[in-house]
Amino acid sequence: MEKLIEFGKSTGFYLLFGNISENWKMLVMILISLLLLWLAIKKKFEPLLLIGIAFGMLLTNLPGANLYNSELWNEFMTEGSAHFHNYGYILANGGLLDILYIGVKTCLYPCLIFVGIGAMTDFGPLISNPKSLLLGAAAQIGIFVTFIGCVVLGFDNQAAASIGIIGGADGPTAIYTTSILKPELLGPIAVAAYSYMALVPVIQPPIMKLLTTKKERMIVMKPLRAVSKTEKIIFPIAVTIFVALLVPSATPLVGCLMLGNLWKESGVAERLCKTAQNELMNIVTIFLGISVGATATAANFLNLQTLKILAMGIVAFSMGTAGGVLLAKFMNLFSKNKINPLIGSAGVSAVPMAARVSQSVGQKENPSNFLLMHAMGPNVAGVIGSAIAAGALIAFFG
Repeated sequence: MEKLIEFGKSTGFYLLFGNISENWKMLVMILISLLLLWLAIKKKFEPLLLIGIAFGMLLTNLPGANLYNSELWNEFMTEGSAHFHNYGYILANGGLLDILYIGVKTCLYPCLIFVGIGAMTDFGPLISNPKSLLLGAAAQIGIFVTFIGCVVLGFDNQAAASIGIIGGADGPTAIYTTSILKPELLGPIAVAAYSYMALVPVIQPPIMKLLTTKKERMIVMKPLRAVSKTEKIIFPIAVTIFVALLVPSATPLVGCLMLGNLWKESGVAERLCKTAQNELMNIVTIFLGISVGATATAANFLNLQTLKILAMGIVAFSMGTAGGVLLAKFMNLFSKNKINPLIGSAGVSAVPMAARVSQSVGQKENPSNFLLMHAMGPNVAGVIGSAIAAGALIAFFG
């Protein structure tokens, strides 16, 4: 009988409902994880990663499983602790998700994701129209405006930088930056970043229409010039050297991005390119999603700070969209060949969704207008720009 009582007290049902006055937050987190799963599966909000994040959130909030132990990471990150930066301590005492989370903490997963992104990216539109690099850079204004806003709201510099990077609309970059600067905010920031990326077709069009006239939205741009294979091979090498010398802390992300792209464009590493595009991306996406979701414990997620993060995330994203559009309008004041300002909104690095939104909004005004390839220029420039912005923030506050 005693054994049965002990077994009953060891079940998750008892741990969760036996003291509901203290554990109600766990129940709320379980419901939130189920909502995210519904959004990912039913509404298709970034399902490849959001399913993993939501399920990791579910696992970490089910009592008794001990898959993720935040107290171990508190010891790991507390300077002066006997286990400060001791991965052996995590491996010896952690659960499955603690071990997987090491790949996030060491920034391994985001960098490997960037290898895959590079292998799938065509920088031809950017090389063909270098001015689109400026549009990608302008879209990063959302990062820095939000950083200032977060500081005003009382966040410290590390937290403000981590929240601001949501404006780059690049999930792996947001995870990379936050895991270095403010790992305790990783759960809410990751959820915000990927949720807003999924909402690009909802968030961007009203901003684009508000900031442009019908005449501007109907501008037809000249076809892009053909880009040679030599240019495409030189580009990733040149960008890596330049960025590494300018912002060394951005080198891990940009270097991995350009390595993947060089495999693609060289034409002599087809097997590696396909592996980076498929098997590597799929495996890392699984590990990244579930381990990031595991950090969304009730203590870290259910607080006023999370609501502020979600609010400032939408500000960051909106300001980034506006920044690209407004710079395109400004450039038209001095440009003979007019730029359709709609492509400026693609400067946020939600590839290729933001470029498709530019195409969609433009075609509603002028069905014969095709902006997709023009929008891909600032879109891929935004990937580079957000990585450089992340590197700069890490250099300042890391």
